[in-house]
Amino acid sequence: MKTLLQLNASLFSGNGQSSLLANQFVASWRGINPDGSVIVRDLAGDPVPHLTAERFGAFLAKPEERTAEQRAVAGYSDVLIDELRRADVIVLGLPLYNFGVPSTLKAYFDHIARAGETFRYTEKGPQGLLAGKKAYVFATRGGLYAGTPLDTQTAYIQHFLGFLGITDVEFVYAEGLALSETGKQAAVAGAQAAILQLIAPLSAAA
Repeated sequence: MKTLLQLNASLFSGNGQSSLLANQFVASWRGINPDGSVIVRDLAGDPVPHLTAERFGAFLAKPEERTAEQRAVAGYSDVLIDELRRADVIVLGLPLYNFGVPSTLKAYFDHIARAGETFRYTEKGPQGLLAGKKAYVFATRGGLYAGTPLDTQTAYIQHFLGFLGITDVEFVYAEGLALSETGKQAAVAGAQAAILQLIAPLSAAA
């Protein structure tokens, strides 16, 4: 049985444009995998705390030496990592806020990037421990940024997921959503068509 982890990073939760595109993909995936399991984590409705020195210290402390507070912090991180570890497919709804990823997503990343859990250091450098997963990123932007220096998200997401061993990452963009209503409709329709193209080979292989 396959497992899909859906991460919604929009501050509008399930109503954000990136979440709606992710939802469309997940609904189609459910149809192909009726016995599959879907985990949904809404980073707006249930935000991950931002990393602090105290929380980071809990990760570094030896398990047997952690205080009760540190055990709670590490245990919370463990839950997030377990969801990610169980997932065969990761779906990320990714809006662009002020030229970067939402701070809630960064907080989530800070809680799942843990040495010995999702990556490890070797003589040849860091090695991701979450290989073999497929990630789909549904990126929505008010302006037009893809392929320009102002697109800070694409390389960052690829690098971060690759650091964890997740190198099979596919992006779908819906851009220019704030420029005009006509442009918005065309961009969303284009992204929806791209989702159908992504789903087609999955249906054929099912």
